[in-house]
Amino acid sequence: MSGKIFNALTIAGSDSGGGAGIQADLKAFSAHGVYGASVLAALTAQNTREVRGILDVPAEFVRQQIDTVFDDIAIHAVKIGMLSRPEVIAAVADGLAAKAACPIVLDPVMVAKSGHKLLSDDAVEALRARLIPMADLITPNLPEAGVLLDREPPADEGEMAEAARMLLQQGAKAVLMKGGHLDTAALADGQLVDLLVTGDGIYRFTSGHIATKNTHGTGCTLSSSIAARLAQGHTMEKAVDTARLYLNAAIAAADDLSVGEGHGPVHHFHALWGKD
Repeated sequence: MSGKIFNALTIAGSDSGGGAGIQADLKAFSAHGVYGASVLAALTAQNTREVRGILDVPAEFVRQQIDTVFDDIAIHAVKIGMLSRPEVIAAVADGLAAKAACPIVLDPVMVAKSGHKLLSDDAVEALRARLIPMADLITPNLPEAGVLLDREPPADEGEMAEAARMLLQQGAKAVLMKGGHLDTAALADGQLVDLLVTGDGIYRFTSGHIATKNTHGTGCTLSSSIAARLAQGHTMEKAVDTARLYLNAAIAAADDLSVGEGHGPVHHFHALWGKD
């Protein structure tokens, strides 16, 4: 990589508590040595316990942000997170179609850790029709996969693979089906399982369960970490593997932080903070 610093763009909502959304994405980009730019699609009033409110950014201003960033900064990968309305999804799709020539990672954020719904029902179809076909990778958890496919969430590893193949048929080039919501009885040897499914086959990743309540922003952090590694030129399999290892270490160090009384954030800078 000869010392070059690459640039990634996150298009997502802001988390005023700092643990997820734009804030988590920028932290993850930086932790991987990638410069982060941002397009704000929504503001949230939230902490580690709840989402008290969402203020949507007008679609035309979302598009203006995209155009302005791309007109000046060479963007090497894009991560898309929370987009709550069809008109914003359309603005993002149109903006990226006109400007982006780089990998796109779509994290279809629908529900916050607190249980607060973040995506309106009429936005789901827009997500399917406009953004999934543009994505080089989508990273749904099991409930999100169920919503996207209008069926029950996958309940075991076989159903995860089947759901991922169905999402490939919707136009995505690759699907990382995250198995963190699987019932423990469905886990092989107690290992958490994620499946990367592409047109070439299935790549299986496993990791041990880490006992902590501080998992806020895990999905955002994983998808933005993958985008950072794709920006640096890694293959999809290598980007996913490296991002998962980083996230597992960030979760393992999450209890070193003391942020809020609910689901606290993962420790994005576990490799830097507290070290002389």
